[in-house]
This record gives sequence, structure tokens and C-alpha cells, in this order.
Amino acid sequence: MNRTLTFYYRDGCHLCEDMWQHLQSIRDTRPFDLQLIDVDADPQLQVRYGKLIPVLAAGDDVICNYYLDPVGLERFLDRA
Repeated sequence: MNRTLTFYYRDGCHLCEDMWQHLQSIRDTRPFDLQLIDVDADPQLQVRYGKLIPVLAAGDDVICNYYLDPVGLERFLDRA
């Protein structure tokens, strides 16, 4: 299974910055790839995720939004 996650964020978002820091610390012990996407760069993503950011997703499956869900992330990584 692919171990690539997508991190949807917005510049200047303090929740995005918090989740980003948590993700980086987890990557030190549980490696995974992370694709970064600014929702403001795509009008469709603004509609889909604009009020939910930050969003951490695996494909079309949302693992968590607003705050990092370490249990949900661990479940994904254990399956990947």
C-alpha cells in the first residue's frame, strides 16, 4: 500500500502550522511521504476543504482535520 499522505493547508493558518509540526515529529520515527497542497490555489479545493483545513488525507479518505489524530494516522501507517 502507498504510504503517501496529502496535507491540505492554507498560508497563515495556525492550525495548519500546528498539524505540520506534529506530522514532522512523527515522520522522524514513522516515515511516510507527504504531499502539500494549498487549498487556496484551487477553487474546487476551497469549496471541498476550505472550512475544514488543515486536512490530512490518504487518497480520498480523510484521516483528520483541524487537529492531528495520532491514532488515525497510526492506523493508516500500520495498514500501509
